[in-house]
Amino acid sequence: MANPWTGEVALVIDGERRGLKLTLGALAELEAALEADTLMALVERFESGAFSSRDVLALIVAGLRGGGWTGDARDLVAAEIEGGLVGAARAAGQLLVRAFSVPEVAGK
Repeated sequence: MANPWTGEVALVIDGERRGLKLTLGALAELEAALEADTLMALVERFESGAFSSRDVLALIVAGLRGGGWTGDARDLVAAEIEGGLVGAARAAGQLLVRAFSVPEVAGK
């Protein structure tokens, strides 16, 4: 189970549940993968719904790498992601939210 307090998000890829997390190193890789784009621009694209499949893929790869995965984007080309593009986009958005906010406490 993913721990939102540590920024983790779960995603099922090829039938295997994986933990994704945007660590500082993963964020640095994400910035490099997106070249000139800033992380704030990426957050704004997700908030407005104007994100691209490239944004989703870069976030999923960064999150997987932060979770200990050693693959790269090419390894996901033919991967089956539970929920398809919508599931991947949802996980990517959750990664951003959890990386830059504190989870709400139940009952507050």
